[in-house]
Amino acid sequence: MISRRNAMAVAIATLVGATGRAWAAGSTPVGQFDTDNDGTVDLAEAKKAASDLFDKLDSKKKGALDLKQFQGRLGRKEFAAADVDKDGTLSKEEYLTVVAQRFKAADARHDGKLVNWEFQTPKGRALARLLR
Repeated sequence: MISRRNAMAVAIATLVGATGRAWAAGSTPVGQFDTDNDGTVDLAEAKKAASDLFDKLDSKKKGALDLKQFQGRLGRKEFAAADVDKDGTLSKEEYLTVVAQRFKAADARHDGKLVNWEFQTPKGRALARLLR
């Protein structure tokens, strides 16, 4: 059951999305990450985008990234919590675990799919930072 406060936040986000500026194709999070063109982003699509970003950031192909390489996508505490082996880097597996956690947190409708208004919430924006 959704709380009155969350219902209000959803309604406001929906109104802002409906009345905001027009978006060019692909400029919304769903437009960027929706590879099957169903109008939503599922966990597999989010992980694919995150995996592609990880590979791009891992220019030396070491298979792990340090905090600096994430370029502000993760804070120090978030990075430390995600670094389960405490080696000072995140492997792709560790990074994708964070992506899955943020995806679940952003999924306000609890349906396994994100739509644009869910990306406009604080939790959705936190996920989007990991995918761009």
